Amino acid sequence: MNDDDSLVGLGGFFFLMSFLSIGGATTALPDIYREFVEVNRWISGQEFAALIAISQAAPGPNAIYASLLGWRVAGIPGALVATIGLCGPSSVGMFYVHRFWGRFKGARWRTVVQRGLAPVAIGIVLASGYILVRNATPDWTSLTVATIAVGIALSTRINFVWILLGAAILGIIGIV
Repeated sequence: MNDDDSLVGLGGFFFLMSFLSIGGATTALPDIYREFVEVNRWISGQEFAALIAISQAAPGPNAIYASLLGWRVAGIPGALVATIGLCGPSSVGMFYVHRFWGRFKGARWRTVVQRGLAPVAIGIVLASGYILVRNATPDWTSLTVATIAVGIALSTRINFVWILLGAAILGIIGIV
């Protein structure tokens, strides 16, 4: 995938995904997974999960995953096209929506829309998590460690970096 038509297709795909990013850039992951892994077979499910994990562990915005996926498929031009495709339209759109939204601060319909979008965003985030866990945990040991890590994160105030470090140590010593 190095020709100009492919870059246009990659940019167009991420352009469309930018409008599905209700609740954040990671909400588009189920559709991006389907396109990259199942439809085009550009990368494996495990590689997809690894790239997403790297992007989420890196400092900066969580949309870094678009850069990594674009880079993996089409090098530096792919990274630039994917990032601009995902971030550009939604950033411009939010600029105008924010200006419009502010005019209706006390309106009842605004509250209804916000409350209606919350479960949509939560559902899409859960779908993203499901896809990542399904592809990042190839065996029962990995799935068990991931489940315990989520349980610890949800039930304690332990910084998630320590949980990740603990899981990494389990991986280094060969348990996972």
